[in-house]
Parts: sequence; C-alpha cells; structure tokens
Amino acid sequence: MALTERDLEELAARAEHLDRLRLPGQAETPLVREPIHTVYVPADRFSAATVGEWASEARFLVRDHGRPPFPDDIVELVLGKLVTQPIEDLRVDFEDGYGRRPDDEEDAHATAAGEALRTDPPPFSGLRCKSLEPDTVLRAARTVDAFLTALGTPPPGFVITFPKATSAAHADAAVLLCHQLEHAHGLPEGTLRFELQIETPQAILGPDGRSPLPEMIVRSAGRLAGLHYGTYDYSTALGIAPGLQSLEHPVADHAKAVMLVAAAGTGVHVSDGSTNVLPTGDTEQVHRAWALHARLVRRSLERGIYRGWDLHPGHLVTRWGATFEFFRDGVDEARIRLGHYLGRRVRGHLDEPATARAMARFLLRGLHCGALRPGDVRHPIEVLEAL
Repeated sequence: MALTERDLEELAARAEHLDRLRLPGQAETPLVREPIHTVYVPADRFSAATVGEWASEARFLVRDHGRPPFPDDIVELVLGKLVTQPIEDLRVDFEDGYGRRPDDEEDAHATAAGEALRTDPPPFSGLRCKSLEPDTVLRAARTVDAFLTALGTPPPGFVITFPKATSAAHADAAVLLCHQLEHAHGLPEGTLRFELQIETPQAILGPDGRSPLPEMIVRSAGRLAGLHYGTYDYSTALGIAPGLQSLEHPVADHAKAVMLVAAAGTGVHVSDGSTNVLPTGDTEQVHRAWALHARLVRRSLERGIYRGWDLHPGHLVTRWGATFEFFRDGVDEARIRLGHYLGRRVRGHLDEPATARAMARFLLRGLHCGALRPGDVRHPIEVLEAL
C-alpha cells in the first residue's frame, strides 16, 4: 500500500465520530407491534362500553348500507376485526373534541375516564389534554393528574398527547410534566411517554429557517413516541379555504414529508390526521364518505405513513378495509422478492439490504394488524435481525 500506517490512523480518527451521526435520544424503529390508527373520543362521551359501541355501530352501518368498497375477502377480514379488536389505539380527548368546561366538570370527566379506561383498555391508549401553552398548561396538568389518579398504573402502550406543539420548548415542558407526574404518582422514571401534535406552521419551519422537529425529538429525552399531524389547525393557519382542507392538500403533504424526514431512524412514528367527512346520512352519503376515507388511508400508507386518526365508528370500516387491502396487495411481491434476496437469486429486481429490510418490515406490519397470517410470510422478525 502507498498509504502509510500514520495515514490510516489519521483517517480512522477523523471517521470515529461519523457513525450515522446519531443524536441523543434517537433509536432504531422498534420491531414491536404499533397500532395502525388512533381513535379520538371526547371525554364526556367516553365510557368502558365505548369500544363495543363503536364496533356495533360500524357493523350496523354495513348491515344498513351494504358492503363497503372492497373485495369480498377483505370485507370478511374487516367484519372479523370489528368483532375481535375494532380499536387498536384509543385517545380520550380533553382538547378540541371536548372544548373548555368549568374546572370541576373537567375534573369529574377526567376521573371518570381514568376509571373507565382501567376496566378493559385496548392494546394502546391514552389521553389528549389541552396545550402546554401558558393559557392552558395548568388545566392540562390538572387533567392528566386526575386521570392518572383514577387510572392507577398506566397499561402498556399508554401515552399522553400534547397538542399544538410549536417549538422544542414544548418538548421540555412535556418532559418536565411527565417527570413530575411520575414522582407524584409513585411511577418508575420513564413510565410516561408522550406524542406531540404538529398543527402549527412554526413546528415545521422555525424563525431561524430550520425545522425545530429534530430538536424536539432530542429534547424529549427518549419519551417521545410519535408526531401527529393536525389537519385542520395547520390548514387554517396557512389560510386554506375550509372546503379544500384535506389530508391530501399540498400543504399537508409538505408538512408530513418534513415530519417523516425528521423522525426517520429515531424510533418516533408519524401519524396522519383525520378527515371530517363522516359516513352518515343516506346510503349514497355513507358510501361517498367511505370511498373518500378509504382513498385517504391508502394514500397515506403508500407514502410511508402507517397510522392515522379516526373520529367516527364508520371510519373503522374503511380504516381496516383500506389497510388490509394494502397489505394483501403487496404481500406476494414482498414475499417473493425477499425470498430471492435471501437465496442470493436475481429475478427481476437487484435488491439491496435496505430494500430487504423494507420488505421485511412491510410483512411484519401486515402481521401485526391482522392483514396477513403467519403462513403468508417468512419470519420477518428473524429476517430483520439477520439484516
């Protein structure tokens, strides 16, 4: 070699800190199950019976208005999911869906909601309190405190959703409140995790011309579970006319693209927002709303966003239908290409380790949500660990 030992030592020293430039608080995306949606229920309408009531109403819509716009095998999967686990992630809402109430009324609802959630929580759950902005921060803390007092030890998958985050200072306040609550309720350090709702332009582009999202993630000290896009607050702040506010508006796509880039490789998920078009009214209106929601869910999945909000029982039909169809449509190609890659065979695609990991994660997500069965795939967890 023409390079000397000294040259190589100098190069190695210079490269020592270039290991993916990982920031504090970042972690690889976990292989554990993650929900494919979050259902928001106003606190005054939430009870231990809510999940069953939503499932029943969704099944009644199918009974009364006919089958949703999916193939028969997908519809059967949906109907089965509505029986076994209609809601994967539930958030008791004390913010926009609840409004401002007298303190004693919100205290009572927080206590009742905590007791109800303790009875039979879904796999993932939590509450959305009011913003940590000065005007509402004490009300937010009081609500979460009362909720936890009634709930007791939070179940697995429990998170607190903090709305209207605008800067990294919101992450600081969220971390402090979680720490205070853990101390007050005798919970182990790190028990409480939170999500930040990205529904203000300042959260996408700060006054210095940079996005504050990476700093939000770092300053969340490993407690940040997700970034959730807020469709209507964000669109309104940018002056989008009400009739044009949508998950597929260009301003929404831009915001979510920035969120995806900021969260990549950090273990923080990105969730799409909601549609306010509800499957209610006559059969034509229900099917029109179903078609819109199914298209929006599929669109998000195709853009790498595997979660979204649902605001009405009828949305469960198209959430599950569009999700199941997405994974069923892609399973054969992913399985075949992954098999060729693992067998070192080139058959139409020259796949790399990155695409092999993507295919394995795709299959794993399909298994977790129930779209795929174990016999449909080849041990994606083992494949991911090997890669």
